[in-house]
Amino acid sequence: MNGLAIVENPLPYIARLETRPVESVDLVVVHCTELPDLATARDYGRKIHYADSGTGNSGHFYIERNGHIEQWVPVERVAHHVRGSNPRSIGIELVNSGRFPDWLDSRKQAMTEPYPPQQIESLIRLLVHLENKLRNLVWLAGHEDLDVSSVAATDNPEHRVRRKLDPGPLFPWTKILAKTRLKRLLPGSSSGSASF
Repeated sequence: MNGLAIVENPLPYIARLETRPVESVDLVVVHCTELPDLATARDYGRKIHYADSGTGNSGHFYIERNGHIEQWVPVERVAHHVRGSNPRSIGIELVNSGRFPDWLDSRKQAMTEPYPPQQIESLIRLLVHLENKLRNLVWLAGHEDLDVSSVAATDNPEHRVRRKLDPGPLFPWTKILAKTRLKRLLPGSSSGSASF
């Protein structure tokens, strides 16, 4: 579609992920990997974190800094990428170091790596593709919008830090929303209030 190339690279456990009707998908959640590269993200995605199901944590799509897109989980399967919203959502991971390697150190919470233009252009094209493919897709959220929990900081357990800050302050929300029909899901909303 318009030159959009998506490389299928399924995770070994996708057959164990729960199936769903694609009509149930109304939300895309944008993440950043908070890892240095796609290979490290792949290693993490292959790990089994849930012994009862034999599955792990991953998104549906991964977009490299140069705009290369891989699909690791089919859209008709539920991926484990965001607490509480997995059954209704598609997870898109942008390769970005985020807070790596000190995710929960209270002194290192700044996310300073910008998202390259080619990565953002691939994201926009993928979102438009998904809008055309999934008729009930309406909402767009960041991981940070849906997982607002905090945990003890690794450097000082008396301090609390956010578990998730991605995609972070350098993510170009205005540009993304202007180029798609999707509406931003407000933090803390489960029903779908929109904000621009």
